Amino acid sequence: MDILQIALLGVAGTLLAIQFKGGKTEYGIYICAGISLLIFFAVLDRIAAVVARLDEITAYIDLAPAYIEMLLKMLGITFVAEFSSALCRDAGYQTIAQQIEVFAKLAVLVLGLPVVFSLLELIGEFLS
Repeated sequence: MDILQIALLGVAGTLLAIQFKGGKTEYGIYICAGISLLIFFAVLDRIAAVVARLDEITAYIDLAPAYIEMLLKMLGITFVAEFSSALCRDAGYQTIAQQIEVFAKLAVLVLGLPVVFSLLELIGEFLS
């Protein structure tokens, strides 16, 4: 049911923004940004459910909490980057949107480097 509400909200916001496309285009951008923020906050509720499930998984297996925290940070980075770059792209600023995406990719890469190093150390221990 929630997906229907979000989909209807998105379609209604899009149709409303289209009405302003001919005259005051900035109002259409504001409407899109507002609808996007509403959907963004709805997604945050779902992320809380994912975090609760990840806590259950860590109770079953011996997984360092740092890895779960890193995974959640990566999820947050990608979600915020996708959201902000889509808003910039809708407003007509493709270059800024692309730079946000590049920065997010690099941030995720930097965040994941400790995992790569620990994996390399583990492989090194097996080989020696």
